[in-house]
Amino acid sequence: MRRLLALLASALMLAAGLTGCTPRPNSAEPTAAAFLDAISSRQFGELASLVDDPSQAESSTQTTWDGLQAEALEAEITNVTQTDNIATATYTMRWHLPRERDFTYEDHMTLTQAGDEWTVRWQPSVLHPKLGANQHLELRAIAAKEASVVSSDGVELLRPGVAYRVLVEPGTMRSAPETAQRVAAALAAAHEQDPTSPQVDAGALTPQLASAASTYSVAVVPASVKETVERALGGDPAVRLNEEAAMVNQDPTFAPDIMARIGQLVSDDLEGEAGWSVSVVNENGAEYEQVQREDPAPAPAVGVSLDHAVQEAAEKALEPVAGQQAMIVAIRPSTGGVLAVAQTPAADKQGNLATMGQYPPGSTFKIITSAAGLQRQGLSPASIVPCPGTMDIYGRVVTNYAGFSLGSVPLETAFARSCNTTFADISTKLAPGELKAVGKQFGLGVDLTIPGLDTITGSIPEGETPLERTEAGYGQGADLASPFGMALVAATAARGSMPVPFVLAGHDTQVGEKVAAPSPQAVEQLREMMAAVTAPGGTAAGMSAQGDIRGKTGEAEINGGSHAWFTGYRADDDIAFATLVVLGGGSEAAVAITNAMLAHLDGAGQG
Repeated sequence: MRRLLALLASALMLAAGLTGCTPRPNSAEPTAAAFLDAISSRQFGELASLVDDPSQAESSTQTTWDGLQAEALEAEITNVTQTDNIATATYTMRWHLPRERDFTYEDHMTLTQAGDEWTVRWQPSVLHPKLGANQHLELRAIAAKEASVVSSDGVELLRPGVAYRVLVEPGTMRSAPETAQRVAAALAAAHEQDPTSPQVDAGALTPQLASAASTYSVAVVPASVKETVERALGGDPAVRLNEEAAMVNQDPTFAPDIMARIGQLVSDDLEGEAGWSVSVVNENGAEYEQVQREDPAPAPAVGVSLDHAVQEAAEKALEPVAGQQAMIVAIRPSTGGVLAVAQTPAADKQGNLATMGQYPPGSTFKIITSAAGLQRQGLSPASIVPCPGTMDIYGRVVTNYAGFSLGSVPLETAFARSCNTTFADISTKLAPGELKAVGKQFGLGVDLTIPGLDTITGSIPEGETPLERTEAGYGQGADLASPFGMALVAATAARGSMPVPFVLAGHDTQVGEKVAAPSPQAVEQLREMMAAVTAPGGTAAGMSAQGDIRGKTGEAEINGGSHAWFTGYRADDDIAFATLVVLGGGSEAAVAITNAMLAHLDGAGQG
């Protein structure tokens, strides 16, 4: 018995010794980690000792890196299981893509052991579970739908579309003058069909084509004239039209110059935030499946201050004087939004007259002179002032229209009847620089940089001599203003301080200098006087348009005739305006056009 127990003890000790000497299984984790490190660091040469098909592994991994445009890859093992000579490693892959985008997922690989060496069994799914033979991952952009440009009253003005670029290949021209002439004629035909289509001068284009070393871009034309241009070009092999994305004006006649500028300015604002996807694609780029997708964020519509109804009403009002240079500018006093800039075709030929043309403002300038008298000389609408038919001021004889005389009357009456002598006298009594300073309180003479609109408000002389001050008082002499400038004057009277004009929401206007607002009392008195102009007995009495219309008429004398002006505001619908008919004679023409514009608005349900 004692011998049997000894034998059992010996057997147990031998078994224990054998168990303690059995080697632990060879871990596959270092090989899996080395493989992930090699593809993460793009050290593809190290794959030769780690995978069973290094050539395919290197090619597929490189293609996926390139397809994803990846900036970095983080791979981390989360679990390894192994049985005998087979192991499975589970890991997360986090690709860092352009523009701070991440693509993360879980994947796994199979490893096999031969002797003491573990090897990764290569298959494309090692890079992503959905990858098959001859496939890789690819990052693709998803374009956001472009936004539209919308007027302040909600009408779509510009929408995404196509246009055509006119290109010339210099190497195939028979001669530069001949090609230039043909292109100029084709663009002229297009412009005849659509006024927004640009024109070129053949003489100016010829040397540009002659010196061009490569493809020369002449102009971009709207899609509406494509066939007209092609027909006029007559199949000239040196000229071709190239289609490209563009913002398309829904109504080519609607403020074409401003809309063309706006289209260029807002192109970036309309694009939105592009989306993106990661797709499984084959060697030819054909997509099988999207494995990650972020939808695009479309940009909100871009708002412009132009009011479709006001612009349309202004354009209709100008139709009867289409053969003359005439224009209307309208501004929203409460916000500064430019509501309309309308010109006749005759004015269009001369450029941006409505916003940049400089003309003597005539008696509309008496708004400024009145404000100066109210603020600097203690006058009020009830103050008795002289209104003789003529007045000799330091040798300058000032005459009222047709020499009318009212004698001594309240300032409001002199304003409503437009006495030149009264306001020449007030201005002459001001100190040098005072009239100019008051003008700037109303925006006249202030430099503005407005995205989407080129403007010059006007200028007022310093008035160093009595003669300068005399003539400036009733809008003659060296006084100059654009219709835009006078619309700003009226908007200031309506608002009580100069509104900062703008066209594009989100694009700030730069104001050249900061000026104090006119005194509230003077503004209120000025409004009272402007109301008298449209009341019975005033120079703009009898207007048929509805609402509370206040303003000032003007006839500016120049050599060869006189300009017709009317500026003011309608409080009911928050619209300030200035109308000018160049060489239009008496102010009646400008009043009639303004009345027509406001009446059109009444018919459209405005006001």
